Amino acid sequence: MPSTKNVLAVVPPHMGGRKAGAGLATLLPDGVDVTVVETVDENPQALRAAHVVITALSPVTAEHLAAAPELELVQCASHGFDYVDLDAARGQGVVVCTIGSSGAEAQNVAEQTFALMLALAKQLVPAHAALAEGDWALPRLQRSLTELSGKTIGIVGLGAIGQQVARRATAFDMTVVYAGRRPVPEETTARFGGARHVPLDELLRLSDYVTLHAPLTDGTRHLLNAERLALLKPSAFVINTARGALIDQDALADALEAGALAGAGLDVFDPEPPTPALRLLKAPNVVLSPHVGGVTRETVLRIALAAVENAAGYLTGRSPADVVS
Repeated sequence: MPSTKNVLAVVPPHMGGRKAGAGLATLLPDGVDVTVVETVDENPQALRAAHVVITALSPVTAEHLAAAPELELVQCASHGFDYVDLDAARGQGVVVCTIGSSGAEAQNVAEQTFALMLALAKQLVPAHAALAEGDWALPRLQRSLTELSGKTIGIVGLGAIGQQVARRATAFDMTVVYAGRRPVPEETTARFGGARHVPLDELLRLSDYVTLHAPLTDGTRHLLNAERLALLKPSAFVINTARGALIDQDALADALEAGALAGAGLDVFDPEPPTPALRLLKAPNVVLSPHVGGVTRETVLRIALAAVENAAGYLTGRSPADVVS
């Protein structure tokens, strides 16, 4: 095995591109040859020689993996990993890691979750649009205004991000219930007012706000389908800052258009960017943002440092953290 290790750092333009990647390259160990690109396809020769690929949401497909015979590790600069072909990586013996345990995105995704919740509760978008048109909309909007205090929030996935959401919900005097594969330790949930672990269907029936913080896998795709959306109260809101495909988007549009749900706040879509045909773009009482939950200046820096640190540890002989495949 060669003494020099080759790293391909894929940093899309909206994440800082080659300039940001060049700065991060200085943080990798001596003896590592780093090539910075903005897409995986940009430099086929560097991909072919790469032992490690660090990617910030840029897809790594089965074709990319097949074209990289030296590849040992794909390091995702994110909590999610759905843009990497895990089956192909597994078949090729390539380790895939995220930055999940770092909590690098948790702060901002939790803030974005509450921004969407508050915008819906306080009807900020229609209020602003009406005032901009000279319409004092208070009499019309007043019936729709509500508080977070006293409401039940159902958190699907109480990992690093879900726990940050729960902490904020407790500060808003909300009751917290959560669903996941297994309960988290009681000493953790005690910090959130004794948050209860319940089955997903029960969570949907109980909650005034349902917020998704689960990874996208074959088992969670369309986790909220038409049948599950029908379990929600007509006064409930759905928030998604995780992955668009966790929700059946047509089923959500059906529920909103029928008045079966009070509203939805969405920061993620399937695909991204969404096509103009996406019905949710025109659905009633929807607040939308373009996947900004993990891209503040502060968050991007934390994400990049966490990804580079994990990759650097692997290159110096440590076992990588947050292995998903």
